[in-house]
Amino acid sequence: MQVLEAPPADSPPSAVAVGVFDGVHVGHQQILGRVVERAAGEDLCPTVVTFDTHPAFTLRPQNAPLLLTDLRQKLELFETLGLERAVVLPFGDRLAATSAEEFIGEVLVEGLNARVVVAGVDFHFGSNREGSTGTLRIAGARGGFDVEAVDLYRFPNAPEPVSSTAIRRALAGSRVADVAHMLGRPYAIRGVVIEGDRRGVTVGFPTANIPVATDRAWPADGVYAGLFTDSDGTRYGCAINIGRRPTFFEHAEHSILEAHLLDFDGDLYGHEVQVEFLRFLRSERRFSGIDALAAQLKKDVENARRIILDST
Repeated sequence: MQVLEAPPADSPPSAVAVGVFDGVHVGHQQILGRVVERAAGEDLCPTVVTFDTHPAFTLRPQNAPLLLTDLRQKLELFETLGLERAVVLPFGDRLAATSAEEFIGEVLVEGLNARVVVAGVDFHFGSNREGSTGTLRIAGARGGFDVEAVDLYRFPNAPEPVSSTAIRRALAGSRVADVAHMLGRPYAIRGVVIEGDRRGVTVGFPTANIPVATDRAWPADGVYAGLFTDSDGTRYGCAINIGRRPTFFEHAEHSILEAHLLDFDGDLYGHEVQVEFLRFLRSERRFSGIDALAAQLKKDVENARRIILDST
């Protein structure tokens, strides 16, 4: 997939979707899938326009949401969906002040030679979110592009449509199985393994430790069954603890992620890895001592192994 920081000077006719697409959840996938389908049927270049950071970091930084995906994850997911080109616009004061009409003219018409624009029915863009699918349809009638509005994705009997906000809420409630349902894949965190304090070795359950990024959404503190992918692509089942380790630290300030890999013995320090969350096992709690903690960790590993086997 071609990745650009601005529309090219001479673009082929394109089918385009525009949005933040944080999480690239099943609702986003429906929109992007229609871009790919329309492009294939009309000999167009399937293109997505997104931003280098969430617009809220510029528009309302005090209330900016925690991110479900970083830019690299988003681009990888776009490619797996069949997009051939991604235009990643830097979102700052200039773009925030760009009107909807200016954005349509500069990016969609002149920049990408759009023939089809696909958007969710609740899509808004431009300064003060003045643009909508209605704005696009009016501009499309003048500029020669078709607009397709896609309904919000809702599972049968679900209380609300799938959204990035609903996913963040589910993560905060430890509902990682529901999150996987809304994403169409398990929720994944990437990071570099750092050296821990080796208390896991003392207890008999060595772990790979990953710092909790402050701009990312993480599942609530607790123990989870999951999958661990090393930098060389090797995958392992794992039991994951996110928390402040109250058995050892009474007043720890920050949570960390500790992944105990099943059937693994080796050194992972400095490796860039991915951890996927399959199922919530239990809340974090303080134990009376190392023996009680070790006994519970043994149960956690057994439960994680069972869940991982059932999911493969």
